[in-house]
Amino acid sequence: MKKIRNTFFFIAAAILAMVSCKKDFVDIQPKGQFLSANYYADQSQAYAALVGVYDILRKNSGGFENMITFMNAGSDDQFAGGGGATDGAGIQSFSNYSMTQFTMPGSYWNDYYQGIFKANMLVLKLPTTVMDEALKARYMAEAKAVRALCYFNLVTMFKNVPLILQPLATGDIYNVVQAAPADIYAQIEKDLTEAIASLPPTISSTEYGRFTKGAGQALLGKVYLYENKNTEAAAQFLEVNGTPGGTNQYGYKLLPKFKDLWVVANKMNSESILVTPHTNLGLGGWGNWGSGSDEGNSVCVMVGPRGYAKTKGDTIAPDLPSGWSFNVFTKEFFNLIKSDPRDSATILDMNALSAAKHAKYIEGYMNTGYFFKKYMPTQADVTTLGGDAVLNYKQDSYIIRLADTYLMEAEALGGTGPRAQALLDAVRFRVHLPSVPVSLAAIKAERRIELAGEGLRFFDLVRWGDAAAKLADRGFTANKNEVFPIPNSELLGTKMVQNTGYIQ
Repeated sequence: MKKIRNTFFFIAAAILAMVSCKKDFVDIQPKGQFLSANYYADQSQAYAALVGVYDILRKNSGGFENMITFMNAGSDDQFAGGGGATDGAGIQSFSNYSMTQFTMPGSYWNDYYQGIFKANMLVLKLPTTVMDEALKARYMAEAKAVRALCYFNLVTMFKNVPLILQPLATGDIYNVVQAAPADIYAQIEKDLTEAIASLPPTISSTEYGRFTKGAGQALLGKVYLYENKNTEAAAQFLEVNGTPGGTNQYGYKLLPKFKDLWVVANKMNSESILVTPHTNLGLGGWGNWGSGSDEGNSVCVMVGPRGYAKTKGDTIAPDLPSGWSFNVFTKEFFNLIKSDPRDSATILDMNALSAAKHAKYIEGYMNTGYFFKKYMPTQADVTTLGGDAVLNYKQDSYIIRLADTYLMEAEALGGTGPRAQALLDAVRFRVHLPSVPVSLAAIKAERRIELAGEGLRFFDLVRWGDAAAKLADRGFTANKNEVFPIPNSELLGTKMVQNTGYIQ
């Protein structure tokens, strides 16, 4: 979303004082008191509010506490990395499974409730807005779809979360209790089902990053899959995927080359279903980094090697800026992927480069020498505009992409049958790998390689019931670490209770 993101950001900056709230959802009501009975009065005000609703999508890859690098740190394929054992208490404690309610970063809870608050306000006020009815229905659908995404991430991470669909009265904010996970999922299904009916099948380049019908169906399919509603999941994915390897009804199609998924300029490509758009035009700095108003992709600077420098005159090593050495891959994963065609787009092997004296770097914490390349920027990607360059990388990130939905549909089909085989084959044929007999084991193996480093591995292991076995050597405790502890700050003065296993 090029033009629309710029519009979104500048409008958002102008109205931030009006439509923002403090990050803790229990503090929302005082910040919401500015709203009058006739707000949002017209289309321009409703559009400005929609801008604020979409801000939460930047949680995927914006700020230090983003979803991608955090979730990678707790998988069996990557370590937290960084500069040392105290470089980000939350990400380090997730990586070694020592996390408590005191080290769990509060933003993974309160940022999503901030997004929910904004969506709730638009859903509440939009019916009285004077504007085109078809456009109003689309705005309503987008608000509900974003709200569904927020609740899906919350229930997946924390399981026991409050269900808040309207602004809270002052006297009620400390009386909030958690809903049953089934009730959260039911609301997610309701929001997405209603949204899909009014979302557009396609969008223009000026609207890039907004929900489409296909994105809504893909998210609903994922929700059903996590609920073990496989028949319903497969039906949604069928609409999104169409004929495996072909172009579907929405124009989605696997890119011919896997490496092109990570070309910075390749925005709004045919494999993009739901993305987080980033830009280098926001001029973000340390003062607003991770606030939701910054616009750069933080994963880019986090995953690069520290102190990287090419040998003078070398023509072999890539031309990279230095990074912070987070999310280094394990030796086990390197051995697994090194013979796969996706290896060179996924991993930068600094061991080989430094041994051959092509480049050098400073070893970070838990260094293996195997760095996450998909979101690693080159010197050409470093902005020359204002703001702090390392905080303003413009590479977009995928929330859902087509190869992901192919493999989720194959899983929903039970890993059996001709369609599941065709879906698995399409992902493998794209990288010129031969067909293998479809099975759940084959699908799991393919997801591990295809989606490596994209923040999905931990959730996959938990969904499959494989986390305890795969993560035992990292300190994972069964019937505890499948969900995160609720941040302590969110429990104080409330009626909510801590998740089992984290009660002290």
